[in-house]
Amino acid sequence: MTDTPTTHCGVIAVLGAPNAGKSTLVNQLVGQKVAITSAKAQTTRARMLGIALHEATQMILVDTPGIFAPKRRLDRAMVNAAWEGAEAADAVLLMVDPVKQRRHELEPLLENLSQRPERKILVLNKVDVAKKEPLLALAQDLAAKVEFTEIYFVSALTGDGVPELKQALAAMMPEGPWHYPEDQVSDASERLLATEITREQLYQQLHEELPYDSAVRPELYQHRPDGSLEIHQQIIVTRDNQRAIVLGKGGSRIKAIGEAARKELAEVLGVKVHLFLHVKVEENWAESREIFEEIGLDWVR
Repeated sequence: MTDTPTTHCGVIAVLGAPNAGKSTLVNQLVGQKVAITSAKAQTTRARMLGIALHEATQMILVDTPGIFAPKRRLDRAMVNAAWEGAEAADAVLLMVDPVKQRRHELEPLLENLSQRPERKILVLNKVDVAKKEPLLALAQDLAAKVEFTEIYFVSALTGDGVPELKQALAAMMPEGPWHYPEDQVSDASERLLATEITREQLYQQLHEELPYDSAVRPELYQHRPDGSLEIHQQIIVTRDNQRAIVLGKGGSRIKAIGEAARKELAEVLGVKVHLFLHVKVEENWAESREIFEEIGLDWVR
């Protein structure tokens, strides 16, 4: 008889201020892309799960929206999603960008974390660009405010320090059966993942020109008889001039966005993809319960 290793499985909530590098870290820990990233703050909107494996341990990584002072309904829903992600977690990982820091958002977050019972790990990002002495001073400062079990220094972008962090996180997970099959890397449906990939291209190509108030809605997602996939999506903006920006001269910009998204979707899904995009102006889309549910957020009053 052969001894099968005892399995471990647990939940790790990844928290932080907007743009701290949470999604990039989750992608590194999983070993492939499960969350979209961009230079625009508050890119992650809904709570998404990435599933990472280390030997006989499965780690369910809750990639949460950045925590900030909410002003609108959309903001409140995102912050709620972030804190809900931390509930019942076996460990809470606080990700901090030591370069930007975003102290106005970080301080309330530290205060809230200091009162929570979960095991807390501090991860300082961007060791590839941050200076060593200020980095160590920041770690000391933050550790004086919250009782962190451990502190790690990583670069989510290059992967530096991530294997050590992954091994340490795996060691913290309780004994128990895996919650997901071995080959599953996310809980996101293909339909939602497809809209997220288009939204990522929207942000990457129009980062300076397009404000945060845009969304991508799924319309049609169906397999053709030849095995290829037909996807129709609606890009929602709040003003006519934003529609013109997304379309570009002679439709050149939306064509480039669609081409880049289609190419990545084909790689991720492993099938030929036919992607059709159109732009709609909807001034108050952030007040629509239906759209909230489509993008994976709970409706909040």
